[in-house]
Amino acid sequence: MQARRCAVLVIEPRERLDFDLARLTQGGSGIEMLLDSFALAAHLDEEQTLDDDEVRILGKLSPENWVDFDALAAEHPQEVLQSLVSKGLLLCDSPAHAKLRHADEIVRAGHWKGLSAIVQRHTRWGGVDTLEAERRFGEETDRPFLDRLGTPEPPVRERVESGQRMALGKPTDSALEALIRQRVTCRNWDTSRPVSAQDFAHTLYRTFAARAVSDQPGIDVMKRAVPSAGGLHPTEAYLLVQNVEGVAPGLYHYHPIDHALEPLGEVAAAQSQTLALRLVAGQRHFMKAHVLVVLASRFRRTFWKYRNHAKAYRAVILDAGHLSQTLYLAAAERGLAAFITAAVNERDIEQLFGLDPMQEGVLAVSGFGWRGAEQVDEAEFDPLGSVWRNSV
Repeated sequence: MQARRCAVLVIEPRERLDFDLARLTQGGSGIEMLLDSFALAAHLDEEQTLDDDEVRILGKLSPENWVDFDALAAEHPQEVLQSLVSKGLLLCDSPAHAKLRHADEIVRAGHWKGLSAIVQRHTRWGGVDTLEAERRFGEETDRPFLDRLGTPEPPVRERVESGQRMALGKPTDSALEALIRQRVTCRNWDTSRPVSAQDFAHTLYRTFAARAVSDQPGIDVMKRAVPSAGGLHPTEAYLLVQNVEGVAPGLYHYHPIDHALEPLGEVAAAQSQTLALRLVAGQRHFMKAHVLVVLASRFRRTFWKYRNHAKAYRAVILDAGHLSQTLYLAAAERGLAAFITAAVNERDIEQLFGLDPMQEGVLAVSGFGWRGAEQVDEAEFDPLGSVWRNSV
């Protein structure tokens, strides 16, 4: 049997407090600071605890060369090697390890920068309910919000005194400025009327459609409404449609070249909001949006060019900002409202749409639809009164 270490691995020491009654009875404080080691691997969803021997041996194992397991056992304690095998950090060529090897091979083939791969794998949520967590936090502390968190940073960093600033002329009103003023995050949806088929199609086209595709041999580069590193546009739109005229509630993939929907599965109308709530991690103010849009990036599309590049992952994440702002403006143009959130259950979304997090990872969830007539809380920020009639 051959073995090698996984491709991307970070070992993180963490300090914790431990109470020792014996130390207390001997006149000490009873409190001891202990260091624990944790392994974060790019092919594993869960972190693994390590003892000192495992940390030491991992530092001596090759992530590239397959080595005979018996030869390794001649150099290192076999029980430690077996523990690393059981934790999925030392991979073997046996059939029992086929699934782990496949996950590791995906990372190797993806041209990931190591730390970026760790961030992508280990910052994903599954089954999180943010509102329930906030409620419990509030009950546990029983203090006002500002008392709990303290005063936030000021809105602007001021580098010089006000008298030293160079005043700039403001532009005159324009159609673009009027549209920007209509751009707000909506938390209150009017579910009594569906989004029309035309408004739905126009909003998707303005945001995601390819206006043209290059004809360079072997390199298909799209011209879209937003910038993307290398013109590669790796970020796809997956939809949960809830309330659109002529479109059955369900799961879809948007095809940006054909400007068409690819049906992926039906969702009963009575169940769609429950599903939406799970995707947006319990944020009840988003679950009634007429359309939810999952922004998921095919990393290898960009990493093909920017291989093991320190900036490649950052460049992909920028896509979510470009696309969401364009979606806000496209929705506002049609009189619709929009939102975006990064507080999402990526693991649930991956399972729903059949995505592998290291190949096609969820960046955020956006959405659009008809806003409610009344502003419901201060989080719907409209200080100019451009959107809700009761906001000023």
